[in-house]
Amino acid sequence: MDRLQAMTTFVTVVETEGFASAARKLNVSPSVISRVMSELEEHLGVRLLTRTTRIVRVTDAGATFYEDCRRILADIDAAEVSAAGVNNTPRGQLTVTAPVLFGKIYVTPIAHEYLTRYPAVSLNCWFLDRVVNLVDEGVDVGIRIGELPSSSLQAISVGKVRRVLCASPAYLEAHGTPQRPEDLDAHVTIQSTGLTPAPEWRFLAKGKPLTLPIQPRLVTTTNDSAIEATRAGLGISRLMSYQVAQEIADGTLRVVLPDYELPALPVHVVHREGKHANQKVRAFLDLAIETLRAKASRWYA
Repeated sequence: MDRLQAMTTFVTVVETEGFASAARKLNVSPSVISRVMSELEEHLGVRLLTRTTRIVRVTDAGATFYEDCRRILADIDAAEVSAAGVNNTPRGQLTVTAPVLFGKIYVTPIAHEYLTRYPAVSLNCWFLDRVVNLVDEGVDVGIRIGELPSSSLQAISVGKVRRVLCASPAYLEAHGTPQRPEDLDAHVTIQSTGLTPAPEWRFLAKGKPLTLPIQPRLVTTTNDSAIEATRAGLGISRLMSYQVAQEIADGTLRVVLPDYELPALPVHVVHREGKHANQKVRAFLDLAIETLRAKASRWYA
C-alpha cells in the first residue's frame, strides 16, 4: 500500500463527503477509492469512515487521523515547493470567489493589485451570489458573509456588515419615515431575492425577534437593480450595508429603522490551505486581509 496515496485519498473522501466525488476529484474510478480505503482501514486496524447510501461520514478515529493527514500532506507540499526553489515566487493560476457586489466593489481592486505585483500568476474571479464549495469546485480562496458552518476550511475574520433598510430622501419626504417595523405596511417595499428569498423581513424589537410579512411592489433577482430602484425613489429595500455604503455616505440613500436591525454578519476570508499555504495563495491572503480590514469600517457605517 502506498501510504501517501492512501492519505491523499482519505483526505479527499472526507472533504468531498463521498467516494464518487473523491473519485471525480482524483480522476480515478470509485472502485479504486473503495479499495484504497479498505486497505488503509485494514492496515490501521480501525474504522475511519461510516458509509451510508447517501453520504460518507468520518468516525472519531477518522477525524483525528484526517487532521494528522492534512498536516503531513501540507508539510510534504511545503517541502517540495521549497526544494524546487519557487517558494518565494507566486506563480500559476488562482481562483477566488465572492458575492457579486462585494467582488465588484472590493475584490476587483485587490485582484488588480495582486496581478500587478505578481506577473507569473493568473487569476479567476467567480463573483456569484451562492455559496461555492471550495473543495468540490477547486476554488482557492473565498469571501464569505454570514456565520460559517463547521468545516475543514481555514477562516480569517476581516469585518462585519449590517442588514439595513434604506430609502431615498425624496421617497421619505413624500411618504414619511417609518418609526416601527409595523409602519412598513403603509410603504412601498422592494425585495431582492438574492438577499431575502421569502416575502418577509425580520427585525429585533426590544431584544425579541419580529418577523414582518411584506408585499413588495418590485421583486428583483439582483441587488444592483434593487439599489437603483431605491435610489430612484420607488420604495424601501433591505440590503447589505457594504452594498450601499457609498450611497449612504453621499446622502442619496438613508438608513431606515436602524434600532430594529438584526445582529451584524461576519465577513471572513476562507481558504483550503493550512499553515503551509502555497505562495500564490499566501500572497493573495495577505493582500486581501490587509486591504479588507482597512475598508471594513465603511461596510458597517
